[in-house]
Amino acid sequence: MNPTQRGITGIAAVGIPVTDQDRALRFYTETLGMEKRLDVPLPQFGGRWITVGPTGSTTALALVPAHDGVPAGVETGIRLASSDAAAAHQHLRARGVDVGELLHWEGAPPMFAVRDPDRNGLEITQEASRS
Repeated sequence: MNPTQRGITGIAAVGIPVTDQDRALRFYTETLGMEKRLDVPLPQFGGRWITVGPTGSTTALALVPAHDGVPAGVETGIRLASSDAAAAHQHLRARGVDVGELLHWEGAPPMFAVRDPDRNGLEITQEASRS
């Protein structure tokens, strides 16, 4: 059976636990340049369902309230794409964002680590050039 016949058609959102949803929303939209996709109250869970994503991307990040068992400050394993990792690194560093060293490994695209205000770790990797 093919996966779409089971109802799975893609990845809608990847959750990132945050302690302050408003602060996280500002960081991901104003600092990283993503767009806000959805922001609806979920009072039963003590927060909101907020999703953000790069313009044109079908995948989003959900900024979910951290709680017992789902703490903030984790290595997310999320790799964000940039057309120019060096320029993104310089831009974010100039804005005071916690960024790691810009890595250049033979055969791999330039990349660097970044931490959001909750110390959640993400990576920014340069997209392969398209011919």
